[in-house]
Amino acid sequence: MTEAKGLVLVVEDERPIADLVRLYLSRDGFGVHVEHDGTAGLAAARRLRPVACILDIALPGLEGTEIVRRLRAEGDWTPVIFLTARDDEVDRILGLEMGGDDYVTKPFSPRELVTRVKTLLRRAAGPPEGDKIKKLGPVLLDPGRRLVTVDGAPLALTPTEFDLLGHLLGRPGRVFTREELLASVWGYASAAGTRTVDVHVAQVRAKLGEAAALIRTVRGVGYTADA
Repeated sequence: MTEAKGLVLVVEDERPIADLVRLYLSRDGFGVHVEHDGTAGLAAARRLRPVACILDIALPGLEGTEIVRRLRAEGDWTPVIFLTARDDEVDRILGLEMGGDDYVTKPFSPRELVTRVKTLLRRAAGPPEGDKIKKLGPVLLDPGRRLVTVDGAPLALTPTEFDLLGHLLGRPGRVFTREELLASVWGYASAAGTRTVDVHVAQVRAKLGEAAALIRTVRGVGYTADA
């Protein structure tokens, strides 16, 4: 019964923190596998195929960002939440640019972390049946199949990138503030987290190539998708 919600991989070298995360995830019905260094964590991610990964950024062996970089290069888009004790925003942004979906700064509430995991998994599972296909210019987004194509060529996006693009395409021409996007896509609102939105928009644009012009920055406000 403990694995009814799937297995979550936790890679955290501070054992008390790892034990706390394991406890709260287990209480919520997740199976949990813990590793304490990056090399073992990468091997476990490849071997166990977890439904989500919680990775400390600063790990012995391989850093969390390097684990994600290698997984993404292999076509593995498992949702990832980074844990970091660092105050330097550069580390958090680097984690997101490597393909992370979210981050939590230590010290953190374990209940909030579990909520973040469940939010990511709901997004990765896709929307209810009947959600409409969205098309803007050469970009087609099929929520039911979790598929994005540009001129017919499939695009590899993380769950967060997919939902961000889908939210923008859902109302073409509508300008969304960063706070609105953070609340709707990530499931929480915090002025301190708006940089997360900017990083993910940049990642989506980079993957869209020439179609990136469909996503416009409205200075001082936020973003819109418009042909």
